[in-house]
Amino acid sequence: MRILLAEDERSMSRALVAILTKNNYSVDAVYDGQDAADYLITGDYDAAILDVMMPKTDGFEVLRQIRAKGIRIPVMMLTAKSEVDDKVEGLDLGANDYLTKPFDGRELLARLRAMTRTDSSSEGNILRFGNVSLDRAGFELSSASGSVRLSSKEFQIMEYLMSNPGILITTERLFDKIWGLDFEGDPGIVWTNLSYLRKKLVGIGANVRIKAVRNAGYRLVTEEESDK
Repeated sequence: MRILLAEDERSMSRALVAILTKNNYSVDAVYDGQDAADYLITGDYDAAILDVMMPKTDGFEVLRQIRAKGIRIPVMMLTAKSEVDDKVEGLDLGANDYLTKPFDGRELLARLRAMTRTDSSSEGNILRFGNVSLDRAGFELSSASGSVRLSSKEFQIMEYLMSNPGILITTERLFDKIWGLDFEGDPGIVWTNLSYLRKKLVGIGANVRIKAVRNAGYRLVTEEESDK
């Protein structure tokens, strides 16, 4: 899951990035409201965490801009203020949650999980496809025949594929979605992680395959569909 974090306090931003990354989120961090709006409008994010008080453009205005563009991703507002009026304004503008500083990292993660939880093809923190399930809390991929814990990037790729079963996803989209717009590494890292995932799927007796479509991308399919 890819998160945009907009927090101008650098030490706070570093701490939040560390917490989120450790819990298998892919994070792009920006430090002012203008960059936050630009990234959210042009990028592909699953959620955003916006500080209210930021340089150039405040969090309320960023929220106003993205909602006006039809961007409906879940948004959590962070603020040092606990005034009810500020919370009401943020929620009225389309925020999904509000967290007052200082806060415990565990509360942030719990609220983020609740905010981004969907009912489609999932039960709470479990995604299912074919005979496999992905535990979003434990980062574990399992079937009736066994289970395996995934690395951070493997987990993020599998979560994305299982959230979009059967849909063709290009290498470029996977690269941008999981590693972020600012990553300057080799796109071949996508293939490497997909190779590891394929081996782990076979290892747990999964009837699910990651099918490569030549010069197009990848699809998550069942064994029956992979033969077509």
